[in-house]
Amino acid sequence: MNLRYFALATIAFLLVFNSCNQKGKSEASGKKEKKPISVDALLIESQKFAYTLEANGTVLASEFVELRPDVAGRLVLLNINEGSFVNEGTLLAKLFDDDLQAQLRKNIAALDIATKNEQRMKTLLNANGLNQQDYDQALTQLNSAKADLDYTRAQIRKTEVRAPFSGLIGLRNVSNGAYVNTTNVIATLQQVSTLKIDFVVPESNAKELKVGQMVTLTSNENPTKVTARVMAIEPQINTGSRNLKARAVVTDSKVKLNPGAFVKVQLEQGNNNAILIPTNCVIPESRNSKVAVIKNGKAQFQVVQIGYRDETNVEITDGLNVGDTIALNGILYLKPDVQVTVRSVKKSN
Repeated sequence: MNLRYFALATIAFLLVFNSCNQKGKSEASGKKEKKPISVDALLIESQKFAYTLEANGTVLASEFVELRPDVAGRLVLLNINEGSFVNEGTLLAKLFDDDLQAQLRKNIAALDIATKNEQRMKTLLNANGLNQQDYDQALTQLNSAKADLDYTRAQIRKTEVRAPFSGLIGLRNVSNGAYVNTTNVIATLQQVSTLKIDFVVPESNAKELKVGQMVTLTSNENPTKVTARVMAIEPQINTGSRNLKARAVVTDSKVKLNPGAFVKVQLEQGNNNAILIPTNCVIPESRNSKVAVIKNGKAQFQVVQIGYRDETNVEITDGLNVGDTIALNGILYLKPDVQVTVRSVKKSN
């Protein structure tokens, strides 16, 4: 009987011992899981920052027009020396207008008769030899003859194609004697003494683009850097591309660029006081970006707004303040409010 009780007591002791041992392991395991995570930290400081934004641009002539006739007809004169300079008002093309010239002579004769008749009527009216109604009728005929003459002259001007401004004439597309209408382009005229550049910048950089700002141009035609000044900015952002269009004028009149050429436009962007952090510190999410901020020995995830970004650094425009401390590494192991041990602290500048 004593042996039996002794065996039962031994079994009970072993069970209690094993239970305590498992509990101790469980507590040790729990303590191990709650061990603080060791990370390197970055102290946020303000620093001087500027970068160059590169945009695609197109060269434009300061003035450009496609020369078309105002009416349909047969070309009887083509005064276009391709590639030459023409002055404003130069007659470049003339359509057949013999019928209008005949009408012009008829209108001139009618005006001459109406003028003499009005003068006679006026003399009689002043001598009280004519009533006012007869004179008014003669004056109306005179004014009508003048209007007919003006109309015919306007029709004749429509048969002429003149240079609207001084510039370089392009290649002609028709020959003398051809029948043309208002859709036919006879040639082009461009004023290239001053060049303009159209370019677009992303919506995120639109706020830093200002009228009067200087930009730098480079192209395959002219590898030398050329300066230009922003003259106008489109007030509305393109809803399809989310880009803002701007126009600059080349300040050096000696620069030779062909209209339509492709150029690279470089703009100095940024501000003097900015917050920069390494790119790998940012945690991208579907709707926003976050960084792990260390406060009171715990990790907290802060939503931030991103500005400029490159392969090494990213600009934080909102969400971080000078003096904050963020985690540089071990970000994948951090969770909200987890205990953090800082191994070392680096400065952002």
